[in-house]
Amino acid sequence: MNKKIALLSCVFVTSVLAACSGNTPEQAENKTSQVTKQSINIAYPESRKGDVVDTYFGIDVADPYRWLEDDRSDETGAWVKAENTVTFDYLAKIPYREKLKNRLAELWNYEKVGSPFKEGDYTYFYKNDGLQNQYVVYRQKDGGEVEVFLNPNTFSEDGTTSMGQLSFSKDGSIAAYAISEGGSDWRKIIIIDAKTKTVLEAPLVDVKFSDISWYKNEGFYYSSYDKPKGSELSAKTDQHKLYYHQLGKSQKEDAVIFGNTEVQKRRYVSGTVTEDNRYLLVSGAVSTSGNDLFIKDLTKANSPLVSIIDNFDADTYILENEGEKLFFVTNLNAPNKKIVTVNANAPQSKNWQDFISETEHVLSASIGGGSFFTEYMVDAISKVYQYDYQGNKVREIELPGVGSSSALEGEKDATTLYYSFSNYKTPGTIYSYNVDKGISEVYKKSGAKFNSSAFESKQVFYTSKDGTKVPMIITYKKGLVLDGKNPTLLYGYGGFNISLTPRFSVTRAVWLEQGGIYAVANLRGGGEYGKKWHDAGTQLKKQNVFDDFIAAGEYLINQNYTSSDYLAVQGGSNGGLLVAAVMTQRPNLMKVALPAVGVLDMLRYHTFTAGAGWAYDYGTSEQSKEMFEYLQGYSPIHNIKSGVTYPATLITTGDHDDRVVPAHSFKFAAELQAKQSGKTPTLIRIETNAGHGAGTPVSKTIDQYADIFAFTLFNMGFEKLPN
Repeated sequence: MNKKIALLSCVFVTSVLAACSGNTPEQAENKTSQVTKQSINIAYPESRKGDVVDTYFGIDVADPYRWLEDDRSDETGAWVKAENTVTFDYLAKIPYREKLKNRLAELWNYEKVGSPFKEGDYTYFYKNDGLQNQYVVYRQKDGGEVEVFLNPNTFSEDGTTSMGQLSFSKDGSIAAYAISEGGSDWRKIIIIDAKTKTVLEAPLVDVKFSDISWYKNEGFYYSSYDKPKGSELSAKTDQHKLYYHQLGKSQKEDAVIFGNTEVQKRRYVSGTVTEDNRYLLVSGAVSTSGNDLFIKDLTKANSPLVSIIDNFDADTYILENEGEKLFFVTNLNAPNKKIVTVNANAPQSKNWQDFISETEHVLSASIGGGSFFTEYMVDAISKVYQYDYQGNKVREIELPGVGSSSALEGEKDATTLYYSFSNYKTPGTIYSYNVDKGISEVYKKSGAKFNSSAFESKQVFYTSKDGTKVPMIITYKKGLVLDGKNPTLLYGYGGFNISLTPRFSVTRAVWLEQGGIYAVANLRGGGEYGKKWHDAGTQLKKQNVFDDFIAAGEYLINQNYTSSDYLAVQGGSNGGLLVAAVMTQRPNLMKVALPAVGVLDMLRYHTFTAGAGWAYDYGTSEQSKEMFEYLQGYSPIHNIKSGVTYPATLITTGDHDDRVVPAHSFKFAAELQAKQSGKTPTLIRIETNAGHGAGTPVSKTIDQYADIFAFTLFNMGFEKLPN
């Protein structure tokens, strides 16, 4: 948040108001509490309309705000500054905004520790003392003194440089870690001596969407695109490549292992070395669903890449190997996934044998302690089982309750593994798991000062427009009165095979404390019920996702949990598209709409950064006339109508978002402000030095959610906090 802007209107900040007017703090607070949404007049900045017109299949489509796509122009910069000034001036007038911010900070301020993991002679773990912007990596040797290994909070003064993947060489003597600056998906990889923490060579630059997979202690595989022409934050990146970096050599000498071809472009490429350094597995994909797969024998000089799968019809990845025996997780002919085995000398799918067969529930798999662990989503709730290396079920792991478990994984010879468990009302607790005995014990209990026992979660199944049953988890204070007046946040995503499972969040906890209801709908397009559920919400079936979300809102209203006057809808990225599409289709369903970092221009999304890779879910406007007309029919930017009163809307994005470029949000805000009927606020909050969300400093997250909750409650008519 730009704090200078937030403080410009001192009349509406309690402590400053008294100094400006000569009133006592008590008088100032009374005056502030009299501010209502009707008393705030908004003068939106002018958004120039251009004359750009695109023609699709003989149909002209105007794009008057195309100029906002130029993230490097002075005009766009001035527009961003002007919009933020209006937004933060409005937010500063909400009387309880600071109280929400203080409560978020108070609840966030507890020690958070991650599961320990062993590398070389040290045991490492992540920890945040409370309000640190980034987690710190600590380590300990043989029960000795704990020391800081890496502290990302020192990488930049404002905490906006974050650390991504941390990967160690096979013996743990060398570490490579990726950093992001200002929230961008572009990364630098830093290589250090793990013992002395000394930087060994110049950072690798221009790395994007990459793993770091080590070969012995000699080097590692990583992925990137050629640097795009034009803006690195918005220009199209279309050809992903896998490189091998030999330690001690210049990045310019790094060999391209895969992807250096124009014959078959792959937008996402990754390389994985098996734990025994014997094989390299290379995965390539043209979209976010489906991959081809290759194997290279690293024990033989100049060995070729051998094709395992030569199409993009399924998702398959390596899980483990025992010598020449490979274990793959796949959804090929198994929509809910299974584990198969095959000999590396004849690895093609025709030779696969089932190791752990497909079930009616969606599988996630991990390995550690000489065991395989299978986690199944049963109506979006975790069930975990342990298997031996012969495929025999050892036991079901008794989880602490109904919720979500993190993966059980670690070294093959480990006797103790760790996992975390939480749900929407219960802060995460880390458990140690004895692999031989099957016993879980509390390793680290959450220090969050949140009274979980005062709340309850309930799973319901509601009916969508076409009769499909959709699950939803509703969380609220015990003793809730179903009078239709409860402030309710309905959250959804519905895309890219991503599943929404119950996990604790400080921000959600603060909402619940205010008497709010938090509802999460597991929409089609997600992965909760496997590939069929995903495919039912893609391309020409995308409307199913919106219908599912609308039906969720109607259920909450019909069951008297809330009403349209107290319902807010929220989602980010593909969920931002969901919110924006639903608010343009059913503007009277909700009081508040909160689209975050959304994909909002469905005719042009594929022309930015890696957007073309989303075509499996969306299709493209160039694909066919039918697909163009379908996309135009729900594209949020193209379906805002003049004279309609849309819900109070707070659009959020980051100026360094190079995954879903902020131009989507910019153009949507400009259209909505131009056509909105009445005085319902239409604001856009543009975070500086922030990207799509990952690595966002804690301080910025607290500011953002204080603003989101204050805006939401204020526009539901609450002149003071409900609780």
